[in-house]
Amino acid sequence: MISRDERFVVLDETYLPQMAELYRKAFGSEPWNDDWSNSEQLNEYIRDIACSYSSLNYGLLTDGRLAAVTIGMIRHWWEGTNYCIEEFCVSPEMQGNGIGTAFMKMIENDVRGRGIAGIFLQTDNDKPSYRFYLKNGFNEMKAHVSFFKRLDIIE
Repeated sequence: MISRDERFVVLDETYLPQMAELYRKAFGSEPWNDDWSNSEQLNEYIRDIACSYSSLNYGLLTDGRLAAVTIGMIRHWWEGTNYCIEEFCVSPEMQGNGIGTAFMKMIENDVRGRGIAGIFLQTDNDKPSYRFYLKNGFNEMKAHVSFFKRLDIIE
């Protein structure tokens, strides 16, 4: 078995291109099939969520390459401070080997050390990520509902 050099890091802006590329690979195929062919749109999206005032982004470097990433922010709420994960992904070729679970535990330990009371995230209930989060101790918020309204763009 080949041993891997793994390192947990807090990501800064220098990692944005690698974050975008990993995100494109992870969500551009089954089961998500997101069309991130517009690189400018992808780069702006990653910058939007990774570079906010209270952003906190983590990465797992495996053999010097970004193998997993979480993009999120610290949000202060009346119940306590939470780490809100906007995006969590593992490189497709590394999925199914426990890397995601190990990475999530590293994140939990780091945010706990920062005095953060919980982790909040959203996912689709018809995707493998749903089972991943349940397996890793997350509880579904049955009363929480997300809404979206598509608007016609005026040109």
